[in-house]
Amino acid sequence: MSKRGLVERLKNGENVLIANGYMWEFARRGYLTLGGYVPEVVIEHPELVTQLHEEFVHAGTDVLPAFTYFGHREKMRSIGREAEVESLNRQALRIARKVADQTGCLVAGSVCHTQVYSLNHPETHEKSRAIFKEVIEWAVEEGADYIVGETFSIFEEAMLALECIKQYGKGLPAVITLSAHVPDQTVDDVPIPEACRRLEEAGAVAVGLNCSRGPKTMIPLIREIRKVCKGPIAAIPVPFRCKDGCRTFYSFKDEETGKFLYPNNLECKKCSSDDIIEFATAAKEIDVQYVGLCCGNCAAYMRDLAEVYGRKPEASRYSCDLSLSFVWGEKKELNKVADKEFLYMVHGMEK
Repeated sequence: MSKRGLVERLKNGENVLIANGYMWEFARRGYLTLGGYVPEVVIEHPELVTQLHEEFVHAGTDVLPAFTYFGHREKMRSIGREAEVESLNRQALRIARKVADQTGCLVAGSVCHTQVYSLNHPETHEKSRAIFKEVIEWAVEEGADYIVGETFSIFEEAMLALECIKQYGKGLPAVITLSAHVPDQTVDDVPIPEACRRLEEAGAVAVGLNCSRGPKTMIPLIREIRKVCKGPIAAIPVPFRCKDGCRTFYSFKDEETGKFLYPNNLECKKCSSDDIIEFATAAKEIDVQYVGLCCGNCAAYMRDLAEVYGRKPEASRYSCDLSLSFVWGEKKELNKVADKEFLYMVHGMEK
């Protein structure tokens, strides 16, 4: 895709694919602490951040989010690294910018829920504004193409983030996504579809949901958002098998012990490739233009999504092809007797 801006792409009716999930992928690889959720890997192993950007480009993403999620001053203070907050943010933006310039991708700066904002404490509102302001200004100075405000559970905080992007973002477009828990409303009691509509009316170029919910539990709410929003909508679920009665990945429990699986025991609930294809198909039918995957994402999932959206990224060269299988394929190398014996074994069938 040629280097055109986000607004131009969306106005032309194009779909924009975004690979999120850097936090969880680096935790899985052993370079980030679940619980702290601070992107120290940007400082300590910048080459790995570059590599993951390149993996997602290979798999079909259109956007490289600068890995600044929870890289704000208060979170950095919590781990004793506040002095490095600016260097982390600028480093993350420069890494993303370099890969984007080589590949034609867009760079998204990012602000997220601060874990500071509290509805009934005005002093936290000003502290949150200060957090948003400096992160947005660094993103502008380092050449971000637009700003994402993501994972908001409090409507007022999402609106504050949008206000700050408009005030300090030097005209950069804003995408705002909420995190839906249970029931389908924000912490400050705004129904999720209404919250998205109000964010759209306030100037966000795309609105919707990210994180928290899996594909099956996000899609019904995305349908409701589509009914009330006129412009582009966003859907970026976590690739976990959430379902009725367990609508977010925070809710999973171990069937044997009864303990919650979040955060470090969730692998047993991951989506299959078919789950991602089903989600992408539904999102495309709903006309979700801004689409991706969040915590738990990987390049293989992103390729599945991209292919449903009509893309053939470089990674498609290695998509599953069972015709090449020595058992199920067209050119089996084993004789029929051996095939039969093997199939009995792999399927656990009795002879």
